[in-house]
Amino acid sequence: MRKSPAEVLLRGLYSGLLYLLLPVTVYHLMWRGLRVREYFQRWGERYALYPQAPRQPHVWLHAVSVGEVNAAAPVVNALRAQRPDLRWVITTITPTGSERVRALWGDAVDHVYLPYDVPGCVARFLRQFQPQIALILETELWPNLLFGCQQRQIPVYILNARLSARSLRGYRLLSPLIRRALRTVTFVAAQSEDDARRFVQLGAAPEQVAALGNLKFDIKAPARQDMIQAFAEHVPPGRPVWIAASTHEGEEAAVLEIHRQLRHKHPGLLLLWVPRHPERFEKVAALVREQGWAVATRTAQRWPLADTEVFVVDTLGELMGFFACASVAFVGGSLQPIGGHNLLEPAAMATATVTGPHLHNFSEISRRMREAGALLIGEDRQQVEQLLDALLRDQARCQAMVQAGLDLVANGRGAVDRILALIAPRLPPPQPPSGRR
Repeated sequence: MRKSPAEVLLRGLYSGLLYLLLPVTVYHLMWRGLRVREYFQRWGERYALYPQAPRQPHVWLHAVSVGEVNAAAPVVNALRAQRPDLRWVITTITPTGSERVRALWGDAVDHVYLPYDVPGCVARFLRQFQPQIALILETELWPNLLFGCQQRQIPVYILNARLSARSLRGYRLLSPLIRRALRTVTFVAAQSEDDARRFVQLGAAPEQVAALGNLKFDIKAPARQDMIQAFAEHVPPGRPVWIAASTHEGEEAAVLEIHRQLRHKHPGLLLLWVPRHPERFEKVAALVREQGWAVATRTAQRWPLADTEVFVVDTLGELMGFFACASVAFVGGSLQPIGGHNLLEPAAMATATVTGPHLHNFSEISRRMREAGALLIGEDRQQVEQLLDALLRDQARCQAMVQAGLDLVANGRGAVDRILALIAPRLPPPQPPSGRR
Protein backbone atom coordinates (compact mmCIF):
# COMPACT_ATOMS: atom_id res chain seq x y z
CA MET A 1 0.00 0.00 0.00
CA ARG A 2 1.45 3.39 -1.01
CA LYS A 3 1.72 6.01 1.69
CA SER A 4 -0.51 8.97 1.02
CA PRO A 5 0.74 12.41 2.06
CA ALA A 6 -2.13 12.60 4.57
CA GLU A 7 -1.06 9.34 6.25
CA VAL A 8 2.60 10.41 6.38
CA LEU A 9 1.59 13.72 7.92
CA LEU A 10 -0.76 12.02 10.41
CA ARG A 11 1.94 9.60 11.56
CA GLY A 12 4.37 12.47 12.05
CA LEU A 13 1.78 14.48 13.96
CA TYR A 14 0.87 11.44 16.06
CA SER A 15 4.49 10.73 17.02
CA GLY A 16 5.25 14.42 17.57
CA LEU A 17 2.27 14.80 19.87
CA LEU A 18 3.33 11.76 21.90
CA TYR A 19 6.83 13.19 22.32
CA LEU A 20 5.34 16.47 23.52
CA LEU A 21 3.15 14.57 25.98
CA LEU A 22 5.99 12.54 27.49
CA PRO A 23 6.35 14.95 30.47
CA VAL A 24 2.62 14.53 31.09
CA THR A 25 3.12 10.76 31.44
CA VAL A 26 5.21 11.40 34.55
CA TYR A 27 2.34 13.27 36.18
CA HIS A 28 -0.03 10.52 35.05
CA LEU A 29 2.12 7.85 36.72
CA MET A 30 2.30 9.95 39.88
CA TRP A 31 -1.47 10.46 39.91
CA ARG A 32 -2.06 6.72 39.42
CA GLY A 33 0.53 6.01 42.08
CA LEU A 34 -1.48 7.97 44.64
CA ARG A 35 -4.23 5.37 44.17
CA VAL A 36 -2.10 2.29 43.40
CA ARG A 37 1.39 2.50 44.88
CA GLU A 38 2.81 0.06 42.35
CA TYR A 39 2.56 2.78 39.71
CA PHE A 40 5.45 4.53 41.49
CA GLN A 41 7.69 1.58 40.65
CA ARG A 42 9.54 0.45 37.50
CA TRP A 43 9.16 3.73 35.62
CA GLY A 44 12.10 2.91 33.39
CA GLU A 45 10.14 0.10 31.73
CA ARG A 46 7.44 2.58 30.70
CA TYR A 47 10.12 4.31 28.59
CA ALA A 48 11.93 1.10 27.52
CA LEU A 49 14.96 1.82 29.70
CA TYR A 50 16.43 -1.49 30.84
CA PRO A 51 19.56 -2.19 32.90
CA GLN A 52 20.22 -5.54 31.24
CA ALA A 53 22.18 -6.17 28.08
CA PRO A 54 20.18 -7.39 25.05
CA ARG A 55 19.02 -10.97 25.44
CA GLN A 56 18.32 -13.82 23.10
CA PRO A 57 15.25 -13.56 20.85
CA HIS A 58 11.82 -14.00 22.36
CA VAL A 59 8.22 -14.79 21.62
CA TRP A 60 6.50 -11.61 22.71
CA LEU A 61 2.95 -11.55 24.06
CA HIS A 62 1.15 -8.39 25.13
CA ALA A 63 -1.86 -8.50 27.45
CA VAL A 64 -3.11 -5.26 29.01
CA SER A 65 -4.27 -6.46 32.41
CA VAL A 66 -5.60 -9.40 34.42
CA GLY A 67 -8.44 -10.34 32.07
CA GLU A 68 -6.23 -10.43 29.00
CA VAL A 69 -3.49 -12.34 30.84
CA ASN A 70 -6.03 -14.95 31.91
CA ALA A 71 -7.37 -15.20 28.35
CA ALA A 72 -3.85 -15.67 26.99
CA ALA A 73 -2.86 -18.28 29.56
CA PRO A 74 -4.16 -21.33 27.63
CA VAL A 75 -2.16 -20.30 24.55
CA VAL A 76 1.00 -19.61 26.52
CA ASN A 77 0.72 -22.84 28.48
CA ALA A 78 0.06 -24.92 25.38
CA LEU A 79 2.98 -23.38 23.48
CA ARG A 80 5.33 -23.72 26.43
CA ALA A 81 4.43 -27.41 26.62
CA GLN A 82 4.94 -27.92 22.88
CA ARG A 83 8.01 -25.71 22.54
CA PRO A 84 10.00 -25.55 25.80
CA ASP A 85 12.89 -24.04 23.82
CA LEU A 86 11.02 -20.76 23.26
CA ARG A 87 11.88 -17.82 25.47
CA TRP A 88 8.97 -15.54 26.37
CA VAL A 89 8.56 -11.88 27.21
CA ILE A 90 5.10 -10.88 28.36
CA THR A 91 4.14 -7.23 28.61
CA THR A 92 1.25 -5.67 30.48
CA ILE A 93 0.19 -2.10 31.23
CA THR A 94 -1.26 -2.44 34.74
CA PRO A 95 0.41 -3.61 37.97
CA THR A 96 -2.42 -6.12 38.50
CA GLY A 97 -1.63 -7.62 35.10
CA SER A 98 2.03 -7.77 36.11
CA GLU A 99 1.14 -9.54 39.35
CA ARG A 100 -0.99 -12.04 37.46
CA VAL A 101 1.87 -12.84 35.07
CA ARG A 102 4.15 -13.56 38.02
CA ALA A 103 1.47 -15.65 39.74
CA LEU A 104 0.98 -17.82 36.64
CA TRP A 105 4.56 -18.23 35.41
CA GLY A 106 6.95 -16.76 37.96
CA ASP A 107 10.46 -16.37 36.57
CA ALA A 108 9.80 -18.84 33.75
CA VAL A 109 9.01 -15.84 31.51
CA ASP A 110 10.45 -12.34 31.29
CA HIS A 111 8.00 -9.60 32.12
CA VAL A 112 8.10 -5.80 31.67
CA TYR A 113 5.54 -3.06 31.20
CA LEU A 114 4.75 -2.11 27.62
CA PRO A 115 6.52 1.17 26.81
CA TYR A 116 4.75 4.26 25.56
CA ASP A 117 4.10 4.29 21.81
CA VAL A 118 6.79 6.83 20.88
CA PRO A 119 9.29 5.74 18.21
CA GLY A 120 12.34 5.87 20.50
CA CYS A 121 10.73 3.75 23.22
CA VAL A 122 9.42 1.27 20.66
CA ALA A 123 12.86 0.92 19.05
CA ARG A 124 14.57 0.30 22.43
CA PHE A 125 11.98 -2.30 23.42
CA LEU A 126 12.28 -4.24 20.17
CA ARG A 127 16.07 -4.03 20.24
CA GLN A 128 16.16 -5.30 23.84
CA PHE A 129 13.94 -8.36 23.39
CA GLN A 130 14.36 -9.05 19.66
CA PRO A 131 10.94 -10.70 19.30
CA GLN A 132 10.64 -13.15 16.45
CA ILE A 133 6.85 -13.14 16.65
CA ALA A 134 4.39 -10.78 18.37
CA LEU A 135 1.10 -11.97 19.88
CA ILE A 136 -1.16 -9.08 20.92
CA LEU A 137 -4.36 -9.69 22.86
CA GLU A 138 -7.72 -8.18 21.97
CA THR A 139 -7.66 -4.48 20.97
CA GLU A 140 -4.18 -3.05 21.49
CA LEU A 141 -3.60 -1.07 18.29
CA TRP A 142 -0.52 1.08 18.86
CA PRO A 143 0.57 2.43 15.45
CA ASN A 144 4.28 2.99 16.12
CA LEU A 145 4.58 -0.44 17.71
CA LEU A 146 2.99 -2.08 14.69
CA PHE A 147 5.12 -0.08 12.25
CA GLY A 148 8.22 -0.94 14.28
CA CYS A 149 7.45 -4.64 13.98
CA GLN A 150 6.91 -4.26 10.24
CA GLN A 151 10.28 -2.54 9.83
CA ARG A 152 11.98 -5.43 11.64
CA GLN A 153 9.95 -8.07 9.77
CA ILE A 154 8.34 -9.33 12.97
CA PRO A 155 5.04 -11.11 12.23
CA VAL A 156 2.22 -9.71 14.38
CA TYR A 157 -0.93 -11.62 15.31
CA ILE A 158 -3.83 -9.96 17.10
CA LEU A 159 -5.39 -12.79 19.08
CA ASN A 160 -8.82 -12.98 20.64
CA ALA A 161 -9.41 -9.71 18.83
CA ARG A 162 -12.50 -7.77 19.76
CA LEU A 163 -13.77 -4.41 18.60
CA SER A 164 -17.04 -3.00 19.86
CA ALA A 165 -19.12 -0.56 17.85
CA ARG A 166 -18.16 2.11 20.39
CA SER A 167 -14.43 1.42 19.96
CA LEU A 168 -14.82 1.47 16.18
CA ARG A 169 -16.31 4.97 16.40
CA GLY A 170 -13.51 6.02 18.75
CA TYR A 171 -10.83 5.17 16.20
CA ARG A 172 -12.34 7.41 13.50
CA LEU A 173 -10.10 10.40 14.26
CA LEU A 174 -7.00 8.33 13.50
CA SER A 175 -8.60 6.08 10.92
CA PRO A 176 -6.06 6.72 8.08
CA LEU A 177 -3.18 5.93 10.46
CA ILE A 178 -4.91 2.94 12.07
CA ARG A 179 -5.82 1.56 8.65
CA ARG A 180 -2.18 1.73 7.56
CA ALA A 181 -1.00 0.15 10.82
CA LEU A 182 -3.56 -2.66 10.60
CA ARG A 183 -2.36 -3.59 7.12
CA THR A 184 1.06 -4.42 8.63
CA VAL A 185 -0.49 -7.12 10.84
CA THR A 186 -0.04 -10.72 9.71
CA PHE A 187 -3.46 -11.85 10.93
CA VAL A 188 -6.38 -10.80 13.13
CA ALA A 189 -7.95 -13.78 14.93
CA ALA A 190 -11.29 -12.28 15.92
CA GLN A 191 -13.55 -13.52 18.69
CA SER A 192 -16.69 -13.39 16.55
CA GLU A 193 -17.98 -12.62 13.09
CA ASP A 194 -19.14 -9.20 14.31
CA ASP A 195 -15.65 -8.42 15.61
CA ALA A 196 -14.11 -9.60 12.33
CA ARG A 197 -16.47 -7.37 10.33
CA ARG A 198 -15.58 -4.33 12.46
CA PHE A 199 -11.85 -4.91 12.02
CA VAL A 200 -12.38 -4.91 8.27
CA GLN A 201 -14.37 -1.67 8.61
CA LEU A 202 -11.47 -0.24 10.60
CA GLY A 203 -9.07 -0.99 7.77
CA ALA A 204 -7.87 -4.59 7.89
CA ALA A 205 -7.94 -6.48 4.59
CA PRO A 206 -10.66 -9.17 4.53
CA GLU A 207 -8.05 -11.87 3.90
CA GLN A 208 -6.24 -10.78 7.08
CA VAL A 209 -9.18 -11.51 9.36
CA ALA A 210 -11.15 -14.55 10.51
CA ALA A 211 -13.34 -15.39 13.49
CA LEU A 212 -11.51 -18.16 15.36
CA GLY A 213 -13.51 -18.07 18.58
CA ASN A 214 -13.04 -16.67 22.04
CA LEU A 215 -10.11 -17.84 24.15
CA LYS A 216 -12.13 -17.20 27.30
CA PHE A 217 -14.04 -20.41 26.57
CA ASP A 218 -10.76 -22.32 26.90
CA ILE A 219 -9.84 -20.95 30.30
CA LYS A 220 -8.91 -23.69 32.75
CA ALA A 221 -11.28 -23.69 35.71
CA PRO A 222 -9.81 -24.41 39.15
CA ALA A 223 -10.83 -27.52 41.06
CA ARG A 224 -14.40 -26.62 41.93
CA GLN A 225 -15.12 -29.33 44.48
CA ASP A 226 -11.94 -28.61 46.44
CA MET A 227 -12.97 -24.98 46.87
CA ILE A 228 -16.54 -25.90 47.79
CA GLN A 229 -15.30 -28.36 50.41
CA ALA A 230 -12.91 -25.83 51.96
CA PHE A 231 -15.66 -23.18 52.00
CA ALA A 232 -18.15 -25.59 53.60
CA GLU A 233 -15.79 -26.11 56.53
CA HIS A 234 -16.45 -22.48 57.50
CA VAL A 235 -19.90 -21.73 56.06
CA PRO A 236 -22.79 -24.17 56.63
CA PRO A 237 -23.94 -25.63 53.29
CA GLY A 238 -27.51 -24.48 53.91
CA ARG A 239 -26.59 -20.81 54.23
CA PRO A 240 -27.58 -18.72 51.16
CA VAL A 241 -24.62 -17.09 49.42
CA TRP A 242 -24.30 -14.66 46.52
CA ILE A 243 -21.24 -13.02 44.99
CA ALA A 244 -20.68 -9.54 43.55
CA ALA A 245 -17.70 -9.80 41.24
CA SER A 246 -15.52 -7.26 39.42
CA THR A 247 -17.46 -4.29 40.75
CA HIS A 248 -16.34 -0.70 40.22
CA GLU A 249 -16.40 2.27 42.57
CA GLY A 250 -19.62 3.67 41.13
CA GLU A 251 -21.41 0.35 41.65
CA GLU A 252 -20.55 -0.12 45.32
CA ALA A 253 -23.56 1.73 46.70
CA ALA A 254 -25.80 -0.38 44.47
CA VAL A 255 -24.24 -3.63 45.73
CA LEU A 256 -24.77 -2.58 49.35
CA GLU A 257 -28.40 -1.67 48.69
CA ILE A 258 -29.02 -4.94 46.83
CA HIS A 259 -27.54 -6.89 49.74
CA ARG A 260 -29.63 -4.93 52.24
CA GLN A 261 -32.85 -5.66 50.37
CA LEU A 262 -32.00 -9.31 49.75
CA ARG A 263 -31.25 -9.96 53.43
CA HIS A 264 -34.77 -8.84 54.31
CA LYS A 265 -36.05 -11.69 52.16
CA HIS A 266 -33.26 -14.24 52.75
CA PRO A 267 -32.18 -14.22 56.41
CA GLY A 268 -28.53 -15.03 56.95
CA LEU A 269 -27.61 -14.26 53.34
CA LEU A 270 -23.83 -13.92 52.90
CA LEU A 271 -22.28 -11.63 50.30
CA LEU A 272 -18.90 -12.51 48.81
CA TRP A 273 -17.55 -9.27 47.36
CA VAL A 274 -14.67 -9.11 44.89
CA PRO A 275 -13.92 -5.52 43.78
CA ARG A 276 -12.36 -5.19 40.34
CA HIS A 277 -9.36 -3.09 41.38
CA PRO A 278 -7.03 -3.81 44.32
CA GLU A 279 -7.03 -0.15 45.38
CA ARG A 280 -10.71 -0.60 46.27
CA PHE A 281 -10.18 -3.62 48.56
CA GLU A 282 -9.62 -1.71 51.80
CA LYS A 283 -12.06 1.03 50.85
CA VAL A 284 -14.85 -1.47 50.19
CA ALA A 285 -14.24 -3.19 53.52
CA ALA A 286 -14.29 0.19 55.27
CA LEU A 287 -17.47 1.20 53.45
CA VAL A 288 -19.21 -2.01 54.52
CA ARG A 289 -18.18 -1.45 58.16
CA GLU A 290 -19.50 2.11 58.02
CA GLN A 291 -22.87 0.69 56.96
CA GLY A 292 -22.94 -1.46 60.09
CA TRP A 293 -22.27 -4.85 58.54
CA ALA A 294 -20.09 -7.56 60.09
CA VAL A 295 -17.12 -7.84 57.72
CA ALA A 296 -14.36 -10.39 57.21
CA THR A 297 -11.66 -10.35 54.54
CA ARG A 298 -9.63 -12.97 52.75
CA THR A 299 -6.30 -11.58 53.91
CA ALA A 300 -7.29 -11.11 57.58
CA GLN A 301 -9.72 -13.91 58.48
CA ARG A 302 -9.17 -16.13 55.40
CA TRP A 303 -12.78 -17.39 55.51
CA PRO A 304 -16.17 -15.99 56.57
CA LEU A 305 -16.89 -16.26 60.30
CA ALA A 306 -20.18 -17.38 61.79
CA ASP A 307 -21.43 -13.79 62.10
CA THR A 308 -19.95 -12.50 58.83
CA GLU A 309 -22.48 -10.70 56.64
CA VAL A 310 -20.06 -9.49 53.96
CA PHE A 311 -16.81 -11.26 53.04
CA VAL A 312 -14.41 -9.13 50.97
CA VAL A 313 -12.05 -11.14 48.76
CA ASP A 314 -9.07 -8.78 48.83
CA THR A 315 -6.68 -10.99 46.88
CA LEU A 316 -5.93 -11.53 43.21
CA GLY A 317 -6.40 -14.74 41.23
CA GLU A 318 -9.08 -16.32 43.46
CA LEU A 319 -12.26 -15.01 41.90
CA MET A 320 -13.13 -18.17 39.97
CA GLY A 321 -12.78 -20.32 43.06
CA PHE A 322 -15.17 -18.11 45.00
CA PHE A 323 -17.70 -18.19 42.16
CA ALA A 324 -18.09 -21.89 42.98
CA CYS A 325 -19.04 -21.03 46.57
CA ALA A 326 -22.07 -18.92 45.61
CA SER A 327 -25.50 -19.90 44.29
CA VAL A 328 -25.84 -16.77 42.18
CA ALA A 329 -23.42 -14.15 40.87
CA PHE A 330 -23.63 -10.53 39.84
CA VAL A 331 -20.84 -9.50 37.43
CA GLY A 332 -19.99 -5.82 37.65
CA GLY A 333 -18.78 -3.20 35.23
CA SER A 334 -22.31 -3.47 33.90
CA LEU A 335 -24.41 -1.05 35.95
CA GLN A 336 -22.20 1.73 34.57
CA PRO A 337 -21.19 2.23 30.90
CA ILE A 338 -17.93 0.35 31.46
CA GLY A 339 -18.80 -2.55 29.19
CA GLY A 340 -19.00 -5.52 31.52
CA HIS A 341 -16.53 -8.21 32.52
CA ASN A 342 -15.98 -11.91 31.84
CA LEU A 343 -19.32 -13.71 32.12
CA LEU A 344 -17.90 -17.10 31.24
CA GLU A 345 -16.00 -17.46 34.51
CA PRO A 346 -19.11 -17.92 36.70
CA ALA A 347 -20.65 -20.11 34.00
CA ALA A 348 -17.57 -22.36 34.02
CA MET A 349 -17.80 -22.60 37.82
CA ALA A 350 -21.48 -23.65 37.74
CA THR A 351 -22.90 -20.40 39.10
CA ALA A 352 -26.08 -18.78 37.79
CA THR A 353 -25.26 -15.29 36.57
CA VAL A 354 -26.96 -11.90 36.58
CA THR A 355 -25.50 -8.73 35.08
CA GLY A 356 -26.42 -5.15 34.34
CA PRO A 357 -27.24 -3.70 30.91
CA HIS A 358 -23.87 -2.21 29.87
CA LEU A 359 -22.20 -5.11 28.06
CA HIS A 360 -20.63 -3.61 24.94
CA ASN A 361 -17.27 -5.27 25.64
CA PHE A 362 -18.95 -8.67 25.92
CA SER A 363 -21.83 -8.27 23.50
CA GLU A 364 -21.27 -11.60 21.71
CA ILE A 365 -20.77 -13.66 24.87
CA SER A 366 -23.72 -12.04 26.63
CA ARG A 367 -25.93 -12.64 23.59
CA ARG A 368 -24.97 -16.31 23.37
CA MET A 369 -25.40 -16.85 27.10
CA ARG A 370 -28.77 -15.14 27.15
CA GLU A 371 -30.02 -17.15 24.17
CA ALA A 372 -28.82 -20.35 25.84
CA GLY A 373 -30.66 -19.49 29.05
CA ALA A 374 -27.43 -19.06 31.02
CA LEU A 375 -27.67 -15.33 31.78
CA LEU A 376 -30.17 -12.83 33.13
CA ILE A 377 -29.73 -9.11 32.40
CA GLY A 378 -31.21 -6.44 34.64
CA GLU A 379 -31.80 -2.97 33.21
CA ASP A 380 -30.97 -1.23 36.49
CA ARG A 381 -30.11 -1.86 40.13
CA GLN A 382 -33.70 -2.65 41.11
CA GLN A 383 -34.11 -5.23 38.34
CA VAL A 384 -30.75 -6.85 39.13
CA GLU A 385 -31.95 -7.19 42.73
CA GLN A 386 -35.25 -8.74 41.59
CA LEU A 387 -33.46 -11.27 39.38
CA LEU A 388 -31.06 -12.27 42.15
CA ASP A 389 -34.00 -12.64 44.54
CA ALA A 390 -35.87 -14.84 42.05
CA LEU A 391 -32.87 -17.13 41.60
CA LEU A 392 -32.25 -17.44 45.33
CA ARG A 393 -35.88 -18.53 45.69
CA ASP A 394 -35.95 -20.94 42.74
CA GLN A 395 -33.25 -23.58 42.89
CA ALA A 396 -34.65 -25.44 39.88
CA ARG A 397 -34.35 -22.35 37.69
CA CYS A 398 -30.90 -21.72 39.11
CA GLN A 399 -29.78 -25.25 38.24
CA ALA A 400 -31.17 -24.97 34.72
CA MET A 401 -29.07 -21.83 34.18
CA VAL A 402 -26.02 -23.58 35.61
CA GLN A 403 -26.37 -26.49 33.18
CA ALA A 404 -26.94 -24.15 30.25
CA GLY A 405 -23.78 -22.27 31.16
CA LEU A 406 -21.69 -25.39 31.52
CA ASP A 407 -22.92 -26.68 28.15
CA LEU A 408 -22.20 -23.35 26.48
CA VAL A 409 -18.65 -23.22 27.82
CA ALA A 410 -17.97 -26.82 26.80
CA ASN A 411 -19.32 -26.28 23.28
CA GLY A 412 -17.39 -23.03 22.83
CA ARG A 413 -13.93 -24.48 23.39
CA GLY A 414 -11.43 -24.85 20.56
CA ALA A 415 -10.02 -21.36 19.97
CA VAL A 416 -6.65 -22.36 21.43
CA ASP A 417 -6.15 -25.17 18.93
CA ARG A 418 -7.17 -22.95 16.02
CA ILE A 419 -4.80 -20.20 17.12
CA LEU A 420 -1.89 -22.61 17.63
CA ALA A 421 -2.41 -23.91 14.09
CA LEU A 422 -2.56 -20.33 12.80
CA ILE A 423 0.73 -19.14 14.31
CA ALA A 424 2.71 -22.38 13.99
CA PRO A 425 4.22 -21.56 10.55
CA ARG A 426 5.70 -18.29 11.86
CA LEU A 427 7.21 -19.59 15.10
CA PRO A 428 11.00 -19.60 15.23
CA PRO A 429 12.61 -22.98 14.44
CA PRO A 430 13.26 -25.27 17.42
CA GLN A 431 16.43 -24.61 19.38
CA PRO A 432 18.35 -26.97 21.66
CA PRO A 433 17.60 -26.49 25.38
CA SER A 434 19.77 -23.88 27.07
CA GLY A 435 19.50 -21.47 30.00
CA ARG A 436 16.35 -20.31 31.77
CA ARG A 437 13.00 -20.75 30.03
